[in-house]
Amino acid sequence: MTDSERPDDDSMREVVERSRSGAPAVGEAVRDRFSSDEVFQRIIAAADEEVTSGSRELFFSGLAAGLAITITFMLYASLTASTDSHPILSVMLYPLGFIYIIIGGYQLYTENTLPPVALSLERLASLPTLLRHWTIVLAGNFTGGAFGAVVLSYGGVFTGDTVDAAVKISSSGFELGFWPLFFKAAMAGLIVAGVVWVGFASTDSFTRLAVVYLAFLAIPLGNLYHVVVSFTEVLYLIFAQNLGQTSGAVGLYDGLVGFVVPVLLGNTIGGVVLVTLVNYFQTSEERLEEARFEGMSRRLTVPEWVFGRAAGRSYVPTLDATEATLFAGEGYRIMVPITNSRTDGPIVELAARLASSHEDGVVHIVHVVQAPERMSLSSGDAGQRIADVSAEGMANLRSTAADYDVEVSTSTVVSHRSFEEVFNMARRTRPNSVLMGWGDDQLWNAARAERPIDELTNQLPCDFLILNEQELDASRILIPTSGGPDSDLSAEVAQVLADTADAEVTLLHVVDGPENRENGRSFLAAWADEHGLTDAEFVVDDGGDIEPAIVEAAADKTLVIIGATEKGLLSRLVSNSLHLDVIHDVDASVLLTERPSARSLRQRLFGSGARNADVPGGGVERDPEESRGTHVRDAASDAPSDAETDAGGDDPAGDDADTVDSAAVVDVPDDGSAGPDLTDEDLDDEQPHLDDAYVADHDEADEEAAGEGGGESDEGGDDEDGNDEDGDRDASNR
Repeated sequence: MTDSERPDDDSMREVVERSRSGAPAVGEAVRDRFSSDEVFQRIIAAADEEVTSGSRELFFSGLAAGLAITITFMLYASLTASTDSHPILSVMLYPLGFIYIIIGGYQLYTENTLPPVALSLERLASLPTLLRHWTIVLAGNFTGGAFGAVVLSYGGVFTGDTVDAAVKISSSGFELGFWPLFFKAAMAGLIVAGVVWVGFASTDSFTRLAVVYLAFLAIPLGNLYHVVVSFTEVLYLIFAQNLGQTSGAVGLYDGLVGFVVPVLLGNTIGGVVLVTLVNYFQTSEERLEEARFEGMSRRLTVPEWVFGRAAGRSYVPTLDATEATLFAGEGYRIMVPITNSRTDGPIVELAARLASSHEDGVVHIVHVVQAPERMSLSSGDAGQRIADVSAEGMANLRSTAADYDVEVSTSTVVSHRSFEEVFNMARRTRPNSVLMGWGDDQLWNAARAERPIDELTNQLPCDFLILNEQELDASRILIPTSGGPDSDLSAEVAQVLADTADAEVTLLHVVDGPENRENGRSFLAAWADEHGLTDAEFVVDDGGDIEPAIVEAAADKTLVIIGATEKGLLSRLVSNSLHLDVIHDVDASVLLTERPSARSLRQRLFGSGARNADVPGGGVERDPEESRGTHVRDAASDAPSDAETDAGGDDPAGDDADTVDSAAVVDVPDDGSAGPDLTDEDLDDEQPHLDDAYVADHDEADEEAAGEGGGESDEGGDDEDGNDEDGDRDASNR
């Protein structure tokens, strides 16, 4: 063989590997089973779909499973009677009800000790979500079993020897103590949860059927106990006593506490501990790696996991593949939630100023649309129509931001929960900061946060700036400060405005008594030098009362920037009370700033809220007990009701509803009809909390506007072929 004819090293290696055993070379063999990581991924996918099901679907699926269990009890008693209690023949049809359940895709409680628990272990669903799922499924199972017990007893299905056999089977559990029942039930829980794992590992239906039959046959053969079967047996025994078919005095309490509860605990712990935890820890750390993106966290935080109601990956702050590509490699990005594209220009302009101070600054304008509770967003048709109108309406805002030489992107979010969606969007897209406004024309002005517990369970995802705009003028800025991370953010904003708008900055520090004035001035000098505000004017107030000092110092100022040194902004907006009376006592615009804090759950639950306990320079912090509290909206007027807000009626101040963007609140007539553009199908949604948001990103419209120099363009028009050119890059339901 010549050199040119010799095989290269790779070819030689392949020949050697083939020749050793005749098996295919490495890389050529096709595996005929799933790895443990792949099985786990399949379980997670199924669990994600199940936990996001509505309460009605879960209950009736559980009801069907309970009825199927009745078949198991019926056949077990019938064969026991007909075979004279033969230990093998009497149980041959016991698994039939479970086969119905698994092939039919019904919800059985003991099966749910694996998939939703695995989802919770990955912190993709919270513990309250898991408990909700278990409770609904178990209630459905028990309801189905109770109905079956009524039919079997009062319906006369069991007669003669079958009645005696059914009573004997039902009474057997009462002969055992708590711990024997518990451990027998734990073994049954292991079997059921193991069937679920093996079912997801199986590659064909015959294997699944064989595993289900043999596994559930082991329950009666091993004299084990299943909670739904046991519940059905207890009720049948009680009904049989009432009918005089058997003697005895078993009551409902004795049956539930002495029999069903130990079996329930055993099934649960056996499934969770002996199967789910063991299989979870035998998977690798990369069990869901392919579903993650670099730098993105899919998991709930520990407080969210313990207290939140997040259900499944669609409710967890994460980026899908499109979003990961969209936001990768961007520069400093500010997200600006708006509700009215015609009136929110000043806040977009402020965001553009802040972004322009950074290289590759980006302003992401998010139009948040409040959808009626009855509007379904699952199909996307109604959401898409609203997003199309929204994309056209944001042309002027693109132009405003583009004037500051920053990149502009726009999105529309149609949601049943407008306030909460601001924070969800920030967690999903991970901006550097969020700049949002409040006022009489803002959806969140009425504090439409549906879950106040969020302040206890969530951390802010980024810097937040909340602007109360009074014809925004940033020429003369006042910053009250006593130090702290939120005041640092205030200083950064002021420094940008000083550079881009030639703003004059005044720093205010309040001390307790004239003897501390010099210390206060020294503090301001050091703080200004640290934050690049050495040209600022220093004001030291020795009155010891912060809010009057701010009012006095702000008399000739146009913008007051206050760090959120008390409770977090999220908490105060959710509770609809800022506890800062000064906001309505000054004529200037007010900008509140907050940095994400590392407050513990204990501090959030029981702390005073102050995040800067050591005030330098003899300074003082405002005593929250001295404030009567000020609502986010104007204290002089009552908040519009949800009905008035959603229906687009006049607000209490008498402002005409036409000032609100037509896409900001979808008008639904009082008679419940959908209006001219929305059908009954659009509004037919009995689970709006599971149909949270329709998100559309308008990248083509943004690119078109950028290509025309930021001027207004004909977004949303039709091309020559009549195709829609709105340019929504991605629209999704969550």
